[in-house]
Amino acid sequence: MQKSWLKGSLLVAVMVLITVAGFFYTPYPPNQMNIQRPLEPPDSEHLLGTDNFGRDIFSRIMVGGRPAFEAGMIAVLLGLTLGTIWGAAAGYFRGWLEEILMRMADGLYSLPSVLMALLAVTLLGPGQASILVAVSLANIPIFARLTRSLFLSLREREYVLAARAIGSSDSRIIFRHILPNCLSTLLVQASISFAAAVLAEASLSYLGLGTQPPDASWGRMLKEAQGFAGLAPWAAIFPGLAIALTVLGFNRLGDGLRDRLDPKL
Repeated sequence: MQKSWLKGSLLVAVMVLITVAGFFYTPYPPNQMNIQRPLEPPDSEHLLGTDNFGRDIFSRIMVGGRPAFEAGMIAVLLGLTLGTIWGAAAGYFRGWLEEILMRMADGLYSLPSVLMALLAVTLLGPGQASILVAVSLANIPIFARLTRSLFLSLREREYVLAARAIGSSDSRIIFRHILPNCLSTLLVQASISFAAAVLAEASLSYLGLGTQPPDASWGRMLKEAQGFAGLAPWAAIFPGLAIALTVLGFNRLGDGLRDRLDPKL
């Protein structure tokens, strides 16, 4: 339990530090091309080598984390906020409201992220905004379904029945008695959803729906390195490693949070 928490926290901290540092400093301008030094292997001058345009890969990885973390933060924030309200209303009030809200959530949940991204691209054009819309919409039903199941379980507990018996309002019961007992589970889901959002952003950027050239994105860097991966494998290995470490870190962090916050464990 402790090792999972520490390893996840360490991985997340390292990737966040690299990304935040990219706002203030990079060894080379990330979009600066040097056609005289394309596909150079890692050395003392370019720690992770250069890509096919002679751009420093380490510098591009530093700034390429921005769209990934931006997608994760916005998607989780919107999904957690809207999904919690959605699921709480369905799970507490039940009846026809629950049927309508959950059938809407099921319909939204059934749509693949790629399909929603294509719809967003059609409306907004390719770019980071389309990715944020698609990934955020994909997270809302996940939190809505989870919150509903938690509310269904907690609304019949003794302390809720006691609060209802003494005349507490619905809003007081929801926000004072039920929702605080859901936070640990929702926090674990937020960590896991963050990892999924990072992976979704990289996947959609790889397909050309997200960050557009010449700006850097880990998924876009993988796409650009695909044609010469056999000749210069480092151009594909390091962006892929950045994605893998970030996703692994948040997943391990989620496991650690679950173990630490679950009183049964």
